[in-house]
Amino acid sequence: MTTPRTTAKNGSKSAAGNGAKVRRVRAAPAPAPATGPVAGHCDELLDALAPFRGQAGTAQSWGERLARVLAGGGRLLAAGNGGSAAQAQHLTAELVGRYRDDRPPFSAIALHADTSSTTAIANDYGVDEVFARQVRAHGREGDVLMLLSTSGASANLLSAAEAGRGAGMSVWALTGPAPNPLAAGSDESLCVRAGSTATVQELHLVTVHMVCAAFDAALEGVPEGGSADDAADA
Repeated sequence: MTTPRTTAKNGSKSAAGNGAKVRRVRAAPAPAPATGPVAGHCDELLDALAPFRGQAGTAQSWGERLARVLAGGGRLLAAGNGGSAAQAQHLTAELVGRYRDDRPPFSAIALHADTSSTTAIANDYGVDEVFARQVRAHGREGDVLMLLSTSGASANLLSAAEAGRGAGMSVWALTGPAPNPLAAGSDESLCVRAGSTATVQELHLVTVHMVCAAFDAALEGVPEGGSADDAADA
């Protein structure tokens, strides 16, 4: 007598009865501890974070004052070169979009993002004018100009700072170690002490997020279209 094969409830042959092998998934091995430049990168960031923590008050003040300016109808202009351009655009995106919670959009422009203007200005007036000319076009008295630079020595940012001051804007510099020309040529500065450009940029991103957190906190309870005084009282 032939013994019938075992079938699954749906009538199909079982995996075991069909001769299929059961595959066992092995757990991935635990990663080895980081060494060399990878561990060194983490260590450098940790070393720079402690003194940076002491400057958090500047980021908070900037966020609160930026809330007053933008809620009152003002504008933020931001600029940087290379990686700092990405950080500047990150900041403006958080303000036009949102950081964490939903809120009204605010006017913030990353000057380097207008490639037609920057290339035309560079071609006609020189690279040093690519931001300064845009500052003179878009900036108004009482607006804020934030300039990001790891070196604090970029000529086009120094020209932009001069143009911002001439327009009556508040000029804030986010740079690498002080002293540097951009910090000296701005109204206020937050200078990151770190041994590498990468670490400076990473702490610039932290600063961007701290400014946004302070900005949002200052706007709590302020209705859309609220005045600068409303923001100050929030």
